[in-house]
Amino acid sequence: MKLTKTLLAASAVLALTVGAAQAKTLVYCSEGSPEGFDPAPYTAGTTFDASSRPIYNRLVQFTKGASTTEPGLAESYEVSEDGLEYTFHLRQGVKFHTTDYFTPTRDFNADDVLFSFERQWKEDHPWYAYSTGITWEYFNSMSMGELLANIEKIDDYTVKFTLTRPEAPFIANLAMDFASIVSKEYADQLEAAGTMDMLNQQPIGTGPFQFVAYQQDAAIRYASFDDYWGGVQPIDDLVFAITTDPAVRLQKLQAGECHIMPYPNPADLETIRNDPNLTLMEQEGLNIGFLAYNTQQEPFDNANVRKALNMAIDKEAIVQAVFEGQATVAVNPIPPTMWSYNESIEDDPYDPEAAREMLAAEGVENLSMKVWAMPVSRPYNPDARRMAELIQADFAEVGVDVEIVSMEWAEYLEQSSQVDRDGAVLLGWTGDNGDPDNFLAVLLGCDAVGGANRAQWCNEEFDALVQEAKTLTSQEERAELYMEAQEVFKREAPWATIAHSLVFMPMSNKVTGYVMDPKGTHAFDGVDIAE
Repeated sequence: MKLTKTLLAASAVLALTVGAAQAKTLVYCSEGSPEGFDPAPYTAGTTFDASSRPIYNRLVQFTKGASTTEPGLAESYEVSEDGLEYTFHLRQGVKFHTTDYFTPTRDFNADDVLFSFERQWKEDHPWYAYSTGITWEYFNSMSMGELLANIEKIDDYTVKFTLTRPEAPFIANLAMDFASIVSKEYADQLEAAGTMDMLNQQPIGTGPFQFVAYQQDAAIRYASFDDYWGGVQPIDDLVFAITTDPAVRLQKLQAGECHIMPYPNPADLETIRNDPNLTLMEQEGLNIGFLAYNTQQEPFDNANVRKALNMAIDKEAIVQAVFEGQATVAVNPIPPTMWSYNESIEDDPYDPEAAREMLAAEGVENLSMKVWAMPVSRPYNPDARRMAELIQADFAEVGVDVEIVSMEWAEYLEQSSQVDRDGAVLLGWTGDNGDPDNFLAVLLGCDAVGGANRAQWCNEEFDALVQEAKTLTSQEERAELYMEAQEVFKREAPWATIAHSLVFMPMSNKVTGYVMDPKGTHAFDGVDIAE
């Protein structure tokens, strides 16, 4: 899906020098380009940072810096005693953005809520396949299609969701990016004009910033939305200066060409700490970096082969070389700070000799495979190419020949989700809602095969455990099932779990009001710059 190359003259709209204009401008040196500006089809944080967080809102939202929820576009809600009906009372007077390509004639209402969810849910909906190749990866990975029985408009400002079963994380799920509310009136205008693709290129939302222009792989510009229901922002303009190289991001930050950057090179942390003009925020990340085998391809369909390869990886060496020690070796598919983490599980030992013997016992000789390496820095993997090279060397020690492959980020995400993808892919995850379901079901459930489940792994025992856990209201009972599911995961080894990293956020010491989020979001509402 190609995005508009430029929407306004680049010289006028995309100037990146801080302070060049009269307006107060915050420049964020982002790590990559978004896949699009409609957040619902995607799962990548890079895309969410550029779309759902500045442009859109959801019925409920996460409290800044936390995993608790608070009112968003819904002022309140009630849940029936059986846990099957959620009735939302919508905020009145909420305005949609007015741009040179859309002027709304009404405020946000229940029609927008129904449209935003039904387009992802109903295959006969005119917007279900509005663009070639589009999929609703998050919606499907979370089994939302099976969960929803009905969405009903009670009146213009009341919507009732009826579920087929109780769903413990339902409210938290609705605070996630895929549940962003888009304008039905704008969609109707695009449909009538035969330009439905533009929903993903020229977005309209209710959020704190409205979209101005995007220059592919270079910059995105937003303007503060004066009629934002949450209040006018301290800054006038927000610019994403897309800068894939972390060393260049730091150079720009030090030169004053941007105010905030994500994902610094671990080797540069001491330099940042010692710079009197910079501030370095840090916190433990709710994340996991992993190597996902394609379990539907030989010989990776054999759990013993996968475990043998896992035993060949020196994860301690990776933590030191790639993360500069600013991470911990990962044992389970969820981070140790998350409730239900199974502390009793032992990791596969680093034992190349045993790995070689196990491969031979499974009849695997002269194995050649591909290891996919991400082209961008992520919180769970600051340098995927370096990590792939270390794995390549480790696998060579046990007689496995590795070819490292990479590609542009959006293409990487799309191709790595394919069921017929070859080899093993380096990827990772930062929890979106603080619930284990967001890792175990979304990344490893059967419904996520062909989407977020990059291992293409469907294990009936594992899937039954995580699906049952969703339906329970007791966190203690849910935790027991999730701990059991982690045992199945470790036995079957669809991934090599690599690391859980600390997360660092360097910025100019002129920046105020920025809040780090354990879920890995980068949001700029409420952020200011000292004059």
